[in-house]
Amino acid sequence: MKAFNNVAIVGVGLIGGSIGLALRERELAKDVVGIGRRQESLRTARRVGAVTHTSTSLEKGVSEAELVVVCTPVGRIVEDVRRVAEFCPEGTLITDAGSTKRTIVEQLDAGLPRGCRFLGSHPMAGGEKTGPAHASADLFHGRVTVLTPTLNTQAKDYDLLEQFWIHLGSIVLRMAAEEHDRVVALTSHMPHVVAAALAASLSEDTFRLVGTGLMDMTRIASGSTDIWKPIFAQNRDNIVAALGQFSQRLSALRAAIATDDEVEMERILTLAKKNRDALGS
Repeated sequence: MKAFNNVAIVGVGLIGGSIGLALRERELAKDVVGIGRRQESLRTARRVGAVTHTSTSLEKGVSEAELVVVCTPVGRIVEDVRRVAEFCPEGTLITDAGSTKRTIVEQLDAGLPRGCRFLGSHPMAGGEKTGPAHASADLFHGRVTVLTPTLNTQAKDYDLLEQFWIHLGSIVLRMAAEEHDRVVALTSHMPHVVAAALAASLSEDTFRLVGTGLMDMTRIASGSTDIWKPIFAQNRDNIVAALGQFSQRLSALRAAIATDDEVEMERILTLAKKNRDALGS
């Protein structure tokens, strides 16, 4: 892939900062401009080397961009993409890193001003720690990134973004936005709901007896509420459906434990182990 002269990243947190680090480490962009609201976060992004320039002005920050990656919370992405299209060069390709896709794609697929185009991305990488101080150039290595083209997507835009994420280390999958949201509700969003519910069930008198199992299970509950609340809102129906499936399994296991049904316990635990082992480490 030919290196970019200028890539702008709107929202230089963990994901945006990691994109910047990966671009710079792999020499895929001459200039990486970080755009954000907080000077403190932008200074951190410069300090760790995620960006070459920063700006609190969206208009100035995207003025020379060949590619813009919007890494803000999903509730802001549509507005941020539309604002980017007002100020970036004509014909600029814009993508995002949002964990939901249907609502975002539907609202942006009708087209953007001045020949700008949008193609949705979802790099399935991250962690409970936020901010550019925790960014890593290898965050996307071996991780799946989903692209969600529509009938309006130009082949050249898909090819460019596919190569962009591949060069950042990702394995790229192509999915319809609706299918993406249905699947990630089960594999990404519901785990956070379950971890949050489990962590919220704890009381201070139990903290002394916490083992590694609980720590592993609740790690992602430390994620930012500002990030997760709009995700729950945008993918509400799919998350509720996924929780229905989970509730059925949980009820079956609860009943087996309550009645000392060793056969049913064995069946559920064996299925759980088989599925988890199939996921790898």
